[in-house]
Amino acid sequence: MTDVGQRQPGRDEDVLLESYRDSVRLQQMRIAALQGSLDERRARVVGLERSMSWRLTAPLRLASALSTGRLPNGMPIAVAARRVREILRQDGVAAVRRRLGSRRGQARPGAGAEPVLYAEAAVPAIMRRSVLIVAELSIPQCAKYRVWQKREHLLRLGWPCRVIDWHRLADALSAMTCATEVIFYRVPATLEARLLFAEARRLGLRPYWEVDDLIFDEALYRRNSNLADLEPALREELLRGVRLYRRAMLDCNRAIASTPVLAQAMRDAGVAEAGCVENALDEETLAIAQGLREARLAGPAPASGTAPVTIVYGSGTRTHDADFRLVEPALRRLLERHPQLRLRIVGELTLPASLRGHAGRIEEIPGTDYRAYLALLAEGDIALAPLEATLFNDAKSNIKFQEASILGIPCVCSPRAAFAEVIEHGSNGMLADTDAQWEQALETLIRDAGLRRRMGGVALDEVLSRYAPGPIARTQVLPLFGEPDADLPAIGSRPLRVLMANVFLWPRSFGGATIVAEELARRLHARDDVQVSVFTSHGSDSDRGDALLRYDWDGIPVFATALPPPDDHVASFDNPRAVAHFGAVLDAVRPDVVHAHSIQGFGATILRLCRERGIPYVVSLHDAWFLCDRQFMVRGDGRYCFQTRIDLRVCQACVPHARHLEPRRTIMEQVLRDAAHLLSPSASHRALFLANGIQPGRISVNRNGLHAPLRPRRRPAGGPVRFGFVGGNERIKGFHLVRQAFESLRGTDWELVLVDNTLNLGFSSIDVADWKVHGRITIVPAYRQDGLDDFFDGIDVLLFPSQWKESYGLTVREALARDVWVITTAPGGQSEEVIDGVNGRHIPLDGQPHRLIAAIEEILVAPDRLAGHINPFRDTLADYATQTGELHAVLLQAAISAVRP
Repeated sequence: MTDVGQRQPGRDEDVLLESYRDSVRLQQMRIAALQGSLDERRARVVGLERSMSWRLTAPLRLASALSTGRLPNGMPIAVAARRVREILRQDGVAAVRRRLGSRRGQARPGAGAEPVLYAEAAVPAIMRRSVLIVAELSIPQCAKYRVWQKREHLLRLGWPCRVIDWHRLADALSAMTCATEVIFYRVPATLEARLLFAEARRLGLRPYWEVDDLIFDEALYRRNSNLADLEPALREELLRGVRLYRRAMLDCNRAIASTPVLAQAMRDAGVAEAGCVENALDEETLAIAQGLREARLAGPAPASGTAPVTIVYGSGTRTHDADFRLVEPALRRLLERHPQLRLRIVGELTLPASLRGHAGRIEEIPGTDYRAYLALLAEGDIALAPLEATLFNDAKSNIKFQEASILGIPCVCSPRAAFAEVIEHGSNGMLADTDAQWEQALETLIRDAGLRRRMGGVALDEVLSRYAPGPIARTQVLPLFGEPDADLPAIGSRPLRVLMANVFLWPRSFGGATIVAEELARRLHARDDVQVSVFTSHGSDSDRGDALLRYDWDGIPVFATALPPPDDHVASFDNPRAVAHFGAVLDAVRPDVVHAHSIQGFGATILRLCRERGIPYVVSLHDAWFLCDRQFMVRGDGRYCFQTRIDLRVCQACVPHARHLEPRRTIMEQVLRDAAHLLSPSASHRALFLANGIQPGRISVNRNGLHAPLRPRRRPAGGPVRFGFVGGNERIKGFHLVRQAFESLRGTDWELVLVDNTLNLGFSSIDVADWKVHGRITIVPAYRQDGLDDFFDGIDVLLFPSQWKESYGLTVREALARDVWVITTAPGGQSEEVIDGVNGRHIPLDGQPHRLIAAIEEILVAPDRLAGHINPFRDTLADYATQTGELHAVLLQAAISAVRP
């Protein structure tokens, strides 16, 4: 490894750039490997399903599954029946067939019930306030006014805002974990969406449900005569949707409407709160309209008298046929009366038979994109906005008036609520309700070009003053969401914000590093001058796929991502998905400093993201993961490699099929180079990193703490000598040496206590049935931290024959603190506080059982030497208070140094 200790601005940028280049190369290799694996598995599945044996055994597979109370895909029959009943009630038989067919052979994250492992979690005070819009985006016009405009308004106010298509379930679940407000726009209460609603409530978000049409009241919706023009199947589909929309709105219990009438209808339906943000103008519309107005002014002046006059009507869908019939008689008479009159229809509309005689002057243009639609509208002279007199239409917005007005074109509108509120008849537009009123208003405008120009000009000024982004943001969006968060004050006038990254955490506590990480997080959190959040992993049993998860742990906000599968090795150190999730968490909690405790699985590249954001980070080096692809510097045959300064040629021989060692080293060098500081749990482990280019001033020892005994040791008098081993069945921990040692013993006056840490997970990983021993072996589950005293009371000697130079060895220190004799390999961090012959015995790290056997027999020959044994160096052991204090000082210094000019 090259010198990664001295920071040099030019060199640092080169290393960072090369790190990114290597990430690209790694991800290309990863994609190729994953695609090859996918192709191979797909071919196997196809071959299997086409085989005669597969077809012949299908009934047997079905019968076998049913006999266990499950379907062939593993789903419990009761769950499947409940889901089918729910789909039938909501969507009908066709939907059952469609859903069951689409899910065959698939595992869609989140499609079942909401997770039960994680309890409700209030929005953490540390989180930056932000808005997430989970939306139906398939209708561009609706998305423009209700989604993208709102995002623009929120950004204008300073609110962070993100938009996610609600069909992207995992992305929506992830985004909700980092939001403090969530809006569901036009999302129906399908099974998947209801999971989103439930998760929003679990996260304490109090979701809004938003819509811009009265599509949640079936009785009122049926009064819309436009439904009569639809095919029966489409009409029934729409009505089913109405029921799903209503359920979604009531599930959320807070709503946002596009008009005051719609907001009142929401409250009448039972919604507790309903606000109003009108459809309005946005920067895109303003820019397009300005260009079209300027082009119109630059063109030839309109001729008077018999110059063509074009009336434009925009129809979004065929549901507007009934609305258009309101103005059809007047248009027919006007077309007969004025040969210069033209009619332009943009979008879907069934042209009434009475107008077909004027087809030569009627232009029918299919629906188009918004920019093209405005251009077509700008070529007209008069705009139409007819709407039937129904509550459904009274709830609609006046966007057609705004679109015409922003182009300086007068608009004749039905006097529905939103139009009547803003239009002053004869000044900035025209209102028409009866056939005679339609004819009179249009006749007046057709005959008077000057009136059209004046009315269009007044309308333009008024919509700009009322519906421009600035006024809407201030008068409607701001009262609903309030002021966004201000910039954070300087460190010292507020608590230090620390984001800790550790691969495991409660409820998936696993291993000594996790014990230390949890204790450090608790103790930092307990300080008044620190605010802690944690980035960790969740298990596949969380039913979320690779979605991000947020939960509360003893008052600490925790964000959890999925780990890559074991066969995706590149992702264990360069994981784009974890980087994306980590970036979202950085935005949410705005840490002053990041503490990377154990991050294998997330990948080192999450720290490269800190470098991009200018966030200092401190790395605890718990093992050799930053140096060794195998993490513990243990070869494939289970033996320690004994390298000091790492030589990749040796590593390549250890993992001959690996092609990623060079780019992996580049990434790791960059991450270590850019760290604010590095911490090692022991002096021997620090020496390993010094040998690999880290400068002494950039790495210090921060010994792991431990829980001191809560009471004096209780050792029963007499009885056999009791040996304890806590390394599981792993060869790296010396499990095979323990077996060889005890099978070699001739005496019977001993007991071996083996800790099987998988027993707490419901299965056993240690089987001693074929061990040929003369003494007694007891297998116990892993102890918790509150059970330390009881466990060590139950043994006299701790066996720690680890086959690598451990970075620390927490179990060794826990035993030494309780006056338990320790037999451990040396050198390594595990042996630093074991004084040979005083509080334990050193054995060589050579993979051989002889010295372990000798150390055990030494005890068995003179067991009385353990009676009343006191470790004279017990007071020199580190405690968590000391470790936390040292860590806090390093983190604070890193944060302060990062903000200095």
